[in-house]
Amino acid sequence: MALLEVSGLTRSFYGVQAVRGAAFAVGAGTITALIGPNGAGKTTTFQCISGVIAPDGGTIRFAGQDITGWPADRITRAGLTRSFQIARGISRLSVLDNLMLYAPDQPGEGVLAALAGGGAAREAAIHDRAISIARRLNLLAVANNPAGALSGGQKKLLELGRALMAEPKLIMLDEPIAGVNPALAETIAAHIAGLRDDGMSFLIIEHHMDLIAKLCDPVIVMAEGRVLAEGSFAAIAENPAVREAYLGARR
Repeated sequence: MALLEVSGLTRSFYGVQAVRGAAFAVGAGTITALIGPNGAGKTTTFQCISGVIAPDGGTIRFAGQDITGWPADRITRAGLTRSFQIARGISRLSVLDNLMLYAPDQPGEGVLAALAGGGAAREAAIHDRAISIARRLNLLAVANNPAGALSGGQKKLLELGRALMAEPKLIMLDEPIAGVNPALAETIAAHIAGLRDDGMSFLIIEHHMDLIAKLCDPVIVMAEGRVLAEGSFAAIAENPAVREAYLGARR
């Protein structure tokens, strides 16, 4: 069953069409890849889905709701969150504080809850959840370290952890192993697979084909702003149109 449905998506910048009628679906409980050559429209599609920018046309449905044009914070509260290629943690805050910052329904956000004295209980629950996520992602040993002191791979794990703190149904990951050493890339892949096994859904932009082959099914290929092909990694790898557009081979 489709958790996310994108149909007829379009977006232009200064007269240049970056996305031209893209259409695809992401099933619940899957790790779906969105790949393609540079300039294919992948990042713009991510931006439109996550509410960073508004599409010019088309429809985006998530968990049965039309979320087209919703602001990013509303989309996150609906259960769809994302990471960024460049980690966006607050460098001076500790890892634990970065995680806690992304929990929904913060105690200070509700006047009635504050007056009723429920803030302390909610803050304790957020703290416990942050500890649990840090432990799961092997970040507990550095939980009190400033985020700016983390390695590149640990920052990627923190990005994933911050997304998890939002209690999402679907996480969109933008190049989750870019710039990460091979050993830690394997660790990140294992965490993603484990979260999928626990029921989480993912849509991933990634250029490392070994990760795509190992983790993702289905694979969606974009080229020139459109969806070119979709299927298993094996089927995509043998598709002549994909080879021409993505791998640079001639048909």
